[in-house]
Amino acid sequence: MALGMPQLIDAGIPAAPDMDAVAQRYRAFEQSLQSGSPATWLPTFRAWDELRRELDTWSSLTHVRFTQDTRDAAARAAVDRRDELEPTLTGFDIDLKRRFVTSSERSSLAANLGDHAFRLWETDLSTFDPVVEPDLIAESKLGSEYTQLLAGIQVDFDGESLNLSALGRYGSDPDRSRRHGAATAKWNALGGRGAELDRIFDELVHVRDGIARKLGFASFTELGYARMQRVDYDRAAVERYRDAVVAEVVPLANAIAQRAAKRHGIAHLALWDEQLLAAAPSPRPLGDARWIMDRTIESFADLDPRLGEFVRMMDGNELTDLVARAGKAGGGYCTKLASYGVPFIFTNFNGTKGDITVLMHELGHAFQGYSSRNQPVIDYLTPTLESAEVHSMSLEYLTWPFMERFFGDGAQTYRESHLSEALLFLPYGVAVDHFQHLIYEHPNATPAERHAMWQSMERRYLPWRNYGDLERPAQGAFWQGQTHIYRVPFYYIDYTLALCCALQMWASSYDDPSGTLERYVALCARGGEAAFRNLITSAGLTSPFDPGALSRVVARAKDVLGA
Repeated sequence: MALGMPQLIDAGIPAAPDMDAVAQRYRAFEQSLQSGSPATWLPTFRAWDELRRELDTWSSLTHVRFTQDTRDAAARAAVDRRDELEPTLTGFDIDLKRRFVTSSERSSLAANLGDHAFRLWETDLSTFDPVVEPDLIAESKLGSEYTQLLAGIQVDFDGESLNLSALGRYGSDPDRSRRHGAATAKWNALGGRGAELDRIFDELVHVRDGIARKLGFASFTELGYARMQRVDYDRAAVERYRDAVVAEVVPLANAIAQRAAKRHGIAHLALWDEQLLAAAPSPRPLGDARWIMDRTIESFADLDPRLGEFVRMMDGNELTDLVARAGKAGGGYCTKLASYGVPFIFTNFNGTKGDITVLMHELGHAFQGYSSRNQPVIDYLTPTLESAEVHSMSLEYLTWPFMERFFGDGAQTYRESHLSEALLFLPYGVAVDHFQHLIYEHPNATPAERHAMWQSMERRYLPWRNYGDLERPAQGAFWQGQTHIYRVPFYYIDYTLALCCALQMWASSYDDPSGTLERYVALCARGGEAAFRNLITSAGLTSPFDPGALSRVVARAKDVLGA
């Protein structure tokens, strides 16, 4: 292959690193820094950065193989081994980060690397101590147990045995009885595992709370923010933003939901109708995964030569795994393969319009990673997560002009649906975030109390939500299907912050398409070399924490939707 990398779809499971050899390399770094010569610091950093890229690539490939087939015992053993080793590897890195952060050579190094890396490392130092290594291993294993539990669910429906991702295509079926049947099958399956889901989450909460207290935090909330490397905004800023969503977005989202119910002739809106709230009827792609990738290559080439070259590279090197299948983990992600300087995309196509949205989203992540692959610090290859989602979500909107290629006459319906779904998502996203704050403020809550917390979130942020005869989610368990709550606590607000910024990109693209694209490409190239607010303002966007960011977007959306 052109890049000299393994063909990942068919590649074997990567071997775990020789930990004795890794430890020896870290000892060599320490000895070099102890020599006292200022000339050793930058070369030592570069050697350490190269090793971090190697280890990060091993970790990513191990995760890819496990998610491609969660039934593979060897892949599960490999990811378990990774989970066991990562706290030790984190400890090695923490020691070196402490060295660099406290070094008298910091200012000289910052001139070459930028000061942002040191701010990130200072945050990382607060999140780890060897005393919590066993707890971190336990946390990782519980997260993998949750992933495997969901991936292992097979539901018999409509003459097929389907995983949860594949079952999702029925959420936009025009036949309401089939939508209801699919929702019933899904929640019966999840309800049958409700005790396991409650048990896994309860153990996760207590493990995380224990880690936080051992590290000197008052609760896991503070540790969660530090883990997310939030260095330029705090909990108070997030609370103001959530309040702004309630004031400015929830009324419009509720109006969209109610108008959609009338359009579909639905007297009592229910959960199994929600995928239809944004469009009537919901369009579907006109071809299969290979056809979709071909149209994507054409569209990206027409949008910008840089994007066209990038997506041809991804396709030519088999850096995607797109179609749902038995045993494959649900969801979608993009991961970096730092040693190769390329990304890898994982999705679960199921024949719905979501296939296009998810592909554009993950390609946005991938383009950012590819654009910033030559950044001098591995920490800069991708930004903190709220910034990273700006690239992915923005590309969803910047590709709007090409939707006829995917949907034909359904393209305008797709665009209206996409925008409406974004406005409906903002309240859900902040509900998830608010819920997690409640969870970790009350770590000893019972499962029933946690479900009640979620119900209070639905009343505040999702006033249209109705479960009909779906007993399990009606009891407050809907959140248990949201992977991020289990696997990446406090992540979800990042999607909504990024969406606020991406919608600004969308609005700008109407008036200045070429200028907006240039600002987008430049933002991608910066990677994670600065904190969220710095990156956003450099792209000509308004921070979501500043007044007016949402009101301007909502005003434009009302004009477009005629709301």
